[in-house]
Amino acid sequence: MQDVVVIIPTFNEIENIPRMLDTVMSLPERFDVLVVDDNSPDGTASAVRDAMRRYPDRIFLEERRGKLGLGTAYIHGFKWALAKGYDYVIEMDADFSHNPQDLLKLYGACKREGADVAVGSRYITGVNVVNWPMGRVLMSYYASAYVRLITGLHLRDTTAGFVCYKSRVLRDIDLDTIEFKGYAFQIEMKFKAHRKKFKIVEVPIVFVNRVLGESKMNGSIFGEAVFGVIKLRLKSLFGKF
Repeated sequence: MQDVVVIIPTFNEIENIPRMLDTVMSLPERFDVLVVDDNSPDGTASAVRDAMRRYPDRIFLEERRGKLGLGTAYIHGFKWALAKGYDYVIEMDADFSHNPQDLLKLYGACKREGADVAVGSRYITGVNVVNWPMGRVLMSYYASAYVRLITGLHLRDTTAGFVCYKSRVLRDIDLDTIEFKGYAFQIEMKFKAHRKKFKIVEVPIVFVNRVLGESKMNGSIFGEAVFGVIKLRLKSLFGKF
């Protein structure tokens, strides 16, 4: 078994997931893939099963009964990966907003360069975002600045969803205590790793807005992130974290 697995949560990604899986399978280093599908009505899970037949023992599928949230999908995947004994666990989107080639950089940062957590960062070398409306770019950029101000995290891209974790980080963070389901989940995971003194590095990437399929971003997810970071900080200050 390979020592690294990529977790890809899906909901209605039939337009992207077959090509994404073929692309990851073609990389010069081996990456296993776990797809966590939230009962997509468009046949996403069926497409993954087709890929599993082409790439036996490299692609895996966990199907859930409904759309339960991004954070819970990753927690499900993290627990699966730890039970299978993987040493490195990477989270990424299915829609090619994260370039599969960058898996090599994130994996290398943890395996060969000593990082415990490697964050694929849109903002460490400027603003590396393609095809987003300016309003969304500004919202994302200043959201990270807001998170840094409230939490003390020294990361330029606190909401990034392209991250490699060493398995010991996931074991040391009590995954059952993770509260948030949307983009605040990404902040909470980084904050808890930071509080436990793990080495977190940012690896520059270029983020490209999805071409196919629909974004899952909505106002409630953003609101959770805005107020969630205040809750994280207060709990840490009063020793309840």
